[in-house]
Amino acid sequence: MSEKHQTNKRKEQLITTLIKTSVFLPIGRTVILDYLERITFKSIVENARRRLKEVQKKKFYFIKALLRCAFKNLERGYISKEVGKKIIDTLVRAHWTEGKYEISAREKFKNKYGFGPPSFLVLSPTQRCNLRCPGCYAAAKRNAPSLSFSIVERIVKEAHDILGNRFMVISGGEPFMYESEGKTLFDIWEKYNDMFFLVYTNGTLINKEIASKLAKLGNVTPAISMEGFEEDTDKRRGKGIFKKILEVASNLREAGVPFGASLTATRENINTLLKDEFYEFLFEKLGVTYIWLFQLMPIGRARIVKELMLTPEQRVALFKKWVYLLEKKSYCIADFWNSGVLSDGCIAYGRTGGYFYIDWNGNIMPCVFIPYYEDNVFQLYKEGKTIADALFSEFFKRGRKWQDEYGFAHQSNPNNWLMPCSIRDHYVNFKKNILTKKAKPEDRDASIAIKSKNFEKFLDAFDKKLAELTDSIWKREYLAKGLTSKN
Repeated sequence: MSEKHQTNKRKEQLITTLIKTSVFLPIGRTVILDYLERITFKSIVENARRRLKEVQKKKFYFIKALLRCAFKNLERGYISKEVGKKIIDTLVRAHWTEGKYEISAREKFKNKYGFGPPSFLVLSPTQRCNLRCPGCYAAAKRNAPSLSFSIVERIVKEAHDILGNRFMVISGGEPFMYESEGKTLFDIWEKYNDMFFLVYTNGTLINKEIASKLAKLGNVTPAISMEGFEEDTDKRRGKGIFKKILEVASNLREAGVPFGASLTATRENINTLLKDEFYEFLFEKLGVTYIWLFQLMPIGRARIVKELMLTPEQRVALFKKWVYLLEKKSYCIADFWNSGVLSDGCIAYGRTGGYFYIDWNGNIMPCVFIPYYEDNVFQLYKEGKTIADALFSEFFKRGRKWQDEYGFAHQSNPNNWLMPCSIRDHYVNFKKNILTKKAKPEDRDASIAIKSKNFEKFLDAFDKKLAELTDSIWKREYLAKGLTSKN
């Protein structure tokens, strides 16, 4: 190990120690938080090598917001000390500090394939759900396919051992409905206790007992789906769901489990999502630590309700709101389309530091919102391969080539990362240059969509208008403000 490597490791061990100290000793938390923010700014902004300054600043603001929201909920007792320690030992240690030196799988992958592995995958082990929400990207239903537990466990093991992942996202369907071979996802979370799991859930099944089990594990955070206040949420998810979410939030706060909100922006709830009042309710009253904000995508059941999709003008308004909430309010919020600067553009196709998606049928897709695939886990396993082999399909390689050309490979002068999505923001290019003839649709809706000229015309018009609105913002607020000074 080089002297520089050893110095970095000692610094990062110090950071781990300071964060742990802040969990168990409330006195001095403000000082520790201030120190962490200063070294984060230095690392992300001042020491960045010829990156767009405003892009790096947004990354800093996001981490600053995450730290502040987490510290606040720790102070309020919404995150227990035991859970806080577990988070440090998994998520923080593996991704921010000395743990990255211990995960040799990543280096082995890079040495073998010539690029770093994706940082995580999204796994939907079941399509089953107890709700039927209009516009559901997964088109979830009660009687639906699920992966066997043995397959789920094999996928997680390969992500852990081959890709070196220490973070995983579980989606659905409704993950808390999953059961196979007499086991549930709790068996996975308990076995892989050096990983941290984020679970997208409607929350309705998280009673006091489930919340207590999550607290005991300490390596799972639920992101609860909602649309806004009671009227918006119940309109899409069903009468009484909002009140149920309030009850679930209470269960999680009482158990000391950090949780977040998963919001889907549509034309029906955009006015709510543009008001400070709603975010103040979530962060100050409900007790969320983070918000993941999605925008309705015209896939799954949403293909037939695409009129709910935000207009380009509404998307820009939501972008400006995100910047304000992040920088002025220090609310930890990421919008998977408007926050492309946080991830240096599109994170799909299994790119370095990115992710890919596996559904309840074992289909391996570039993204949750790209319902097309070439490979399936069952076929790969039959051929003696692993999930890593799916990253080298022509479909995935074309996607990574587009990402590189669009900006990931030239981050001092990238194209417009306010339009980062390969399928939503560049649909015509996706069909022409990324989607392969071998790629198959995930379901009937995806098959109809890709063949529809009207669907293509609709998205192409959206993309052109969005470019017209955002190109000037990108040039003025990002490109024109220059690069970080580090050579």
